[in-house]
Amino acid sequence: MPDKRWLESLFNAIDRKQAGAFTEHLADDCSFTLGNNPTIHGRQGVHEMVSGFFDSIAGLSHEIQQFWKVDDALICHGSVTYSRHDGSELHVPFANVMLLAGPLISDYRIFVDTSQLYLSQ
Repeated sequence: MPDKRWLESLFNAIDRKQAGAFTEHLADDCSFTLGNNPTIHGRQGVHEMVSGFFDSIAGLSHEIQQFWKVDDALICHGSVTYSRHDGSELHVPFANVMLLAGPLISDYRIFVDTSQLYLSQ
């Protein structure tokens, strides 16, 4: 079961906007859901979606407040700061639920409200 160091590695890859390093944490046949967007299936599809998302923002930074391991699931919550290309920021809470297949994520669900992310400030 992944531990705190594994979780930090995952979020470091995300916060550095490194899609390849992020998707190394995913199973080949994974499912990935970001907010209310359609679920993406397969590591390659997730890589393409995440790369596009990373390009659409200037940066992001997560602060994990707590995490729990329950059977084959890892759950965490905290806050994320999205930096827009215009220099403004959006701060929102998030919760992630990850179902694991060994050391890899088979189902990754991100509960976050990004509805204000692309609004002009």
